[in-house]
Amino acid sequence: MTILGLHHITLVCGNAQRTVDFYSGVLGLRLIKQTVNFDAPDTYHLYFGDEVGSPGTAVTFFEWPDAPQGRTGLGGTHHFALTVETYDGLLKWKRRLTDLGLRVSGPLDRYYFTSLYFRDPDGAIVEIATRGPGMAIDEEPDKLGMAHRPPPPELTLHNRDQARIAALTWPEPVPVITADMSLQHGMHHISVIGADIQRTDAFYSELLGMQRVKMTSNFDDPDSAHWYWGVDGGRPGTLVTYFERPGDRPAIIGRGQTHHFALAVADEETQLAWRERLLRAGVAVTPVRDRVYFRSIYTRDPDGHIVEIATVGPGFTVDEEPSTLGTALKLPPWLEEHRRFIERGLTPLQVPAWRTPVEAEP
Repeated sequence: MTILGLHHITLVCGNAQRTVDFYSGVLGLRLIKQTVNFDAPDTYHLYFGDEVGSPGTAVTFFEWPDAPQGRTGLGGTHHFALTVETYDGLLKWKRRLTDLGLRVSGPLDRYYFTSLYFRDPDGAIVEIATRGPGMAIDEEPDKLGMAHRPPPPELTLHNRDQARIAALTWPEPVPVITADMSLQHGMHHISVIGADIQRTDAFYSELLGMQRVKMTSNFDDPDSAHWYWGVDGGRPGTLVTYFERPGDRPAIIGRGQTHHFALAVADEETQLAWRERLLRAGVAVTPVRDRVYFRSIYTRDPDGHIVEIATVGPGFTVDEEPSTLGTALKLPPWLEEHRRFIERGLTPLQVPAWRTPVEAEP
């Protein structure tokens, strides 16, 4: 009965087409499912990911055009990170994004990885982080997360050298996404804001059985805690991190803010065992919900953030061939009789042809 890692993250957007243009057209993620919010079927629910939307690669959006602007804060996500393999790939992303008119921060050395930050069209903070060097750079693998590891002082000074950082970019324009830039590896981590890091640790380490892999400080605010939980020694794609900010206002779910994120489990039997464990611990949890592509239960972290536990299967090819994923509106069987009514309320999407990243020229 183990958590396998991240499954997906779901955010709120204001315009579905604009979101497709950005996450597919700019970032190169594949739109792997056009469907609706099963609990509010008059709105889109879009899924982006790798070629088949493997668990840990899925970034999904509810289209709520009338929603207020979201706000980070207690019980909300601060940002989510996508994985790139190499530092050169990271620099290429900086050049590609800045040439497209986006404001990009970084590259910043986070010691365990190096990353860029920018915002999507609705204001959500998106990070692109390198896979390594990893959590074991300053601790033995069998002692991860057992002692506080403050950021090296020279690193803090390094990240404050704005002129040097601004000059770091790829020397040539990057008109296409090359293989070393691919974001098909999925998420690197999700970072959340909480009020009490010890209480959060009890939720992830003791209740959910995840490994605490790092106790450090916020590199941009060294007086506040930043802890990491994950699987397999903090493998990218399994990491949930929290900033401790007890004085923050509560988050507001809205455009540019996360609605929930999901952790992956192997199957429905394991999911039911988790549900019973949560109930025995006195933690509120929903009944199992059929999401067609997976089964879900929902709970909340100690600060109120919605956390889903989702099965890895049956997957997104259950109602589409791999070659045609994301090209047509798919509805769950219980909504098919309402298809004509639902389609009248949705603006048809123009979906760019999905292409795998190209090999860089030697």
